[in-house]
Amino acid sequence: MMRPPIEEPPVNPFFDEEERVIRPNKSQLKRDAVSLLNLGKKLVALDTPKLNKLQMPNELRQCLMEGKNIHQNGARKRHFKFIGKILREMDTDLLEKTINDMEFGTAKANAQFRMIERWRDRLLNVEDVHALDAWLEQYPQTDISHIRQLMRNAQKELKQQKPPKSMRILFQALRDTVQQARASNNL
Repeated sequence: MMRPPIEEPPVNPFFDEEERVIRPNKSQLKRDAVSLLNLGKKLVALDTPKLNKLQMPNELRQCLMEGKNIHQNGARKRHFKFIGKILREMDTDLLEKTINDMEFGTAKANAQFRMIERWRDRLLNVEDVHALDAWLEQYPQTDISHIRQLMRNAQKELKQQKPPKSMRILFQALRDTVQQARASNNL
């Protein structure tokens, strides 16, 4: 005697949307791991006072401090992978934002420094007779008599090949003027 066949639902090679298991993209997982590894390297590169200001678990802070003292290549790689593992287990959005803000602030400060240096060099260039007018047009709140005196002293020091004391003071005066202008514009 034969048994009656068991009725099974037909096998559908195309799963329904509800049955489909969505696994994460392998390439995306690797990109995420590399970005966390890079974040760990940026954190280790920070000096201790900046590192202490950041909000993070103590375990991560200790690992980052240990990472500063590891100089052997293989051990350093293993340690950074461990830091990456710790970072994977936590929300890193705030840390990434803080690091980016620090880097952007440094880049912005460097750009401002170079801009003030260019202005100082332009003001000290004897052939550029319109430099002071251009400076005053951009920064009308400048103490013109003080700037002119510093320019004369710096040019005199350059001719006599003396240390550039007035040139440094001129740079500081220009920097203070730029910072005052930015502060008044932000208010």
